[in-house]
Amino acid sequence: MAEEMLGKTALVTGAGSGIGRATALEFASRGAAVVVSDISGDAAEGTASEIRAAGGDAASVSADVSVDA
Repeated sequence: MAEEMLGKTALVTGAGSGIGRATALEFASRGAAVVVSDISGDAAEGTASEIRAAGGDAASVSADVSVDA
């Protein structure tokens, strides 16, 4: 794991799949703690679990960023 983002936290929306997932995994591989957000809580947790299994720090959040509230 690289350490260029050590001590940083990244919030990645849409991180349950696709480009968001790839982005979350990349931030984690560079040392960032990642908050994985997706409309699907299960998908978010899947990505967060993968990050933690690789030795990273991640939390998952179910959220729909298209809703202001």
